[in-house]
Amino acid sequence: MSFFTHGDNYLEYHNAGETLRIMAWGKNSLRVISVPNGPLDLSSSALLPQEAVETNITIGEDTASISNGKISALVDTRGWNSAAVLTFYNDRKDVILKEIDGGGALIRRARFFNPYAGGDYRLKVTFESDPREKIYGMGQYQQDILDLKGCNLELAHRNSQASVPFYVSSSGYGFFWHNPAVGSVSFGKNTTEWRADSTKKMDYWITVGDNPAEIESQYSGATGRTPMMPEYGLGFWQCKLRYYNQEQVLKIAREYHQRKIPVDVFIIDYYHWPRCGDYRFDEHFFPDPAAMVEELRSYGMEIMVSVWPQVDWRSENFEEMQQKGLLVKTDHGMNVQMNFQGNNVFYDATNPEAREYVWNKCKDNYYKYGIKAFWLDEAEPEYGTYDYDNYRYYTGSVLQQGNIYPKEYARGFYEGQKSNDQKDILNLVRCAWAGSQQYAALIWSGDIHSTYQDFRNQIVAGLQMGLSGIPWWTTDIGGFHGGNIYDADFQELLVRWFQFGTFCPVMRLHGNRLPREPLYKANGEETEGTGADNEIWSYGEENYRIMKKFIEIRELLRDYTRSLMEEAHKAGAPVMRAMFYEFPEDPLTWDLKTQYMYGSDILVAPIVEAHACSRKVYLPENCSWTLARTGEVFEGGQWLDVEADIDTLPVFLRDGRQDYLIRQI
Repeated sequence: MSFFTHGDNYLEYHNAGETLRIMAWGKNSLRVISVPNGPLDLSSSALLPQEAVETNITIGEDTASISNGKISALVDTRGWNSAAVLTFYNDRKDVILKEIDGGGALIRRARFFNPYAGGDYRLKVTFESDPREKIYGMGQYQQDILDLKGCNLELAHRNSQASVPFYVSSSGYGFFWHNPAVGSVSFGKNTTEWRADSTKKMDYWITVGDNPAEIESQYSGATGRTPMMPEYGLGFWQCKLRYYNQEQVLKIAREYHQRKIPVDVFIIDYYHWPRCGDYRFDEHFFPDPAAMVEELRSYGMEIMVSVWPQVDWRSENFEEMQQKGLLVKTDHGMNVQMNFQGNNVFYDATNPEAREYVWNKCKDNYYKYGIKAFWLDEAEPEYGTYDYDNYRYYTGSVLQQGNIYPKEYARGFYEGQKSNDQKDILNLVRCAWAGSQQYAALIWSGDIHSTYQDFRNQIVAGLQMGLSGIPWWTTDIGGFHGGNIYDADFQELLVRWFQFGTFCPVMRLHGNRLPREPLYKANGEETEGTGADNEIWSYGEENYRIMKKFIEIRELLRDYTRSLMEEAHKAGAPVMRAMFYEFPEDPLTWDLKTQYMYGSDILVAPIVEAHACSRKVYLPENCSWTLARTGEVFEGGQWLDVEADIDTLPVFLRDGRQDYLIRQI
């Protein structure tokens, strides 16, 4: 009796109610789905349809195999209870990943569906672990750990944490946990365990490549590629918490213009609205948005405005949105999902009617004034206590569907902008899931603190997000919380962070600077306050000179940065690249976490310790390296001690490329 059936591009295993299907899904890639009983669920939360590829399937009495290009999978039922064990191979017949077997008398299950009474399943999927393997990607976690082997990660979003469950392995494959459920993963020494707290099926995707670039290209081909970055995204962005009225916005914009400092994007932060959920300017503080937009655009600046998904109970739109079922449901207790400047619930971005409703409000109240870029804040969304099991979306419980929210939030605006024939779409979003990149989502790293540890964390976060298929990424230069503008130590940190920001996919100055100032509405009601000044001239003349220089360097990089954005658009390449992405044959590059490549030509090594004026830099082998500050040339394959006073940082040019930067940095 055979356990196996097959189609043109898939192999299926059937036993004791389980259906396990392995499908060719893109170049050198397989998708694996299992349900414990009932019909197979082929729905997709991130993977895109793929063109048919040539697939080889072989079925024996106890085993079966399927191959697609460089990858193959063997299903072996020769263990106890005929439980199938899956093993994946590359084209050299090396094992790249293998499920655990039954363990004899242990009666283990690699695919363990633990049922809830009367409901769905808690799922655990377990693979053998290669202790020599290194693992990278998985989204954004606030830690300075680059190799994730040995880490335990929550598969859930929080403010400054984005779960994008795709990793690149040093063993030459990529793995995507195609399940938006809240859960966790443990990359242990003995096993790798993936867990979903509530789900209906197992679903993952695996790909093989000869190098990280090939793996990333195949992954982005399966989940979508970013559009081409608009020209206004390539330069310097000015922001603070918060420009609270039109007069202040115009005053700062005029000052930048008069000083001849180019600003590509000027951002108006949150609480420019009367209540969360009103989706419009408070006319007392912004009496003539059209004139404001027109003046800033005359200076070459695009305006971006903040949008929150929260809807205050007192909002002019709350009753209608609640009546129409456009809000996230609270299963138990009071319907307050975040308490901030009032009782708030979130709009349900998984509901297409809700996405259309919010976009139309923003279209009527912002877009008509010429504002075409949006800051989609709070995109996790930021539940006040992250009680994931207490909330429900249009698509299902948050436990089961929670991680798709930021992608659907970005999707709603992107599709609205596309429907109005906008070509140059770019929105800033505070979270992501797999596929967010196809909706013009620029992810930033959330409300981090103004410390050197947080600074180091952001370098790793940017590298991991690039490896997770999210090439558009940025950070609050200087950190968000805790920076006093009169503190000399903070000023030094800000300058070092500013230098790093120059070589990020997007260069954006932002922060909740101290000391803060309280603010009041026209009726005397206290509203969200404003931080201290955060313009580049706010920190003294010497720091101003340095930051102005680096804005000029960013302008020098414009053509190069545009070329990197084209690579991201066409091939899914990260803009900010881990060293091993460019130099996988050099073993030392797989452990470097505070230096990186900005594209293929520029090695960047930020100063990441307080009061430091030098650091060690590793120059990868098999090429030469030009120190941009001096023009000195060094051969690769060595460590250097590099001096870098406060007005510079170590930047090396690969084989002398981008030589216009020599002595500019």
